[in-house]
Amino acid sequence: MKKVLVLLLSVMALNVYAFADRPVTFAQLPQKAQQFITKHFSGVEFLSATMDDDYEVYLANGTKVEFTLQGDWKEVRCAGGVPAAIIPAAISKYVKTNFAKSTIVKIDKKYSGYEVELNNGMELKFDKNGNFLAIDD
Repeated sequence: MKKVLVLLLSVMALNVYAFADRPVTFAQLPQKAQQFITKHFSGVEFLSATMDDDYEVYLANGTKVEFTLQGDWKEVRCAGGVPAAIIPAAISKYVKTNFAKSTIVKIDKKYSGYEVELNNGMELKFDKNGNFLAIDD
């Protein structure tokens, strides 16, 4: 009975570990993710990263970037503003025209389009082409 209980607890512990975020180094990130960080956040110190269903990368300036397992970016969150080169031109133009005093602090790329959050807390939805759809409540 003791052996069965120990075996059962061991299997449960392994399952918990298998599904937990695992720390990874910069070099262990997919090449596309490494290139993205180097291009858009050069000079910003890499702090840490974890891998589970995706990669979550944390930088010293408070930036958080999520990548797919293939290294494509899914979400970028920057308190000081998302780098302009990451934001599709149509979205950038819409925000500058309609919310001139606001900056994009988060952009989320989804299958259906983009969601952005402005520094005033407002959330906007756009289609895949960057056309404005709605203000998210």
